[in-house]
Amino acid sequence: MAVETHTPRKDQSHETEKQRWDRNFADLLQELRVAQTGVQILFAFLLTLPFSSGFPQATNFQKDVYIVALISAAFATALIISPVAFHRALFRQGRKPELVRYAHKVASAGLAFMLVSMVSSVLLITDYVLDWKWAIPLTVATALWFLFYWAALPFAHRNWGEDEDENENENEVSAGADRAA
Repeated sequence: MAVETHTPRKDQSHETEKQRWDRNFADLLQELRVAQTGVQILFAFLLTLPFSSGFPQATNFQKDVYIVALISAAFATALIISPVAFHRALFRQGRKPELVRYAHKVASAGLAFMLVSMVSSVLLITDYVLDWKWAIPLTVATALWFLFYWAALPFAHRNWGEDEDENENENEVSAGADRAA
């Protein structure tokens, strides 16, 4: 959910600054809708868990892990929904760049708490169902899986398309020079 700071692509080169911030905000809202649905489903599941028949047999460790999962899901929910409240407060004040920067930061923090909640939930369930010798490696594998797809891969490819854009611009310039000659 990075705020765009690179050179605009060919199809975006005619955007005004206001249009770019509007597009960034619309893109961010779409991303937040996806994340919000996931975290709310997880949060709802966690809220019902103590009322299930097997929960009283949970160990103290499992109950501690449950609290971590529940609280981090609550924090994730608050952070992911936060841009809506911020938008309401800034509505029609012409402060879209500020809103997009804020929404990017809290959405990133919300995803971090969602990661903690997801991994804690996996630990809780695997520890309840399996021996801890299986629960720990499966939880670590899950954490690494999330970190790879949510952090490492996006970070490694944060400049996707920029080289292609530069090559296209160079080809357009040389094609224009050939036509002029």
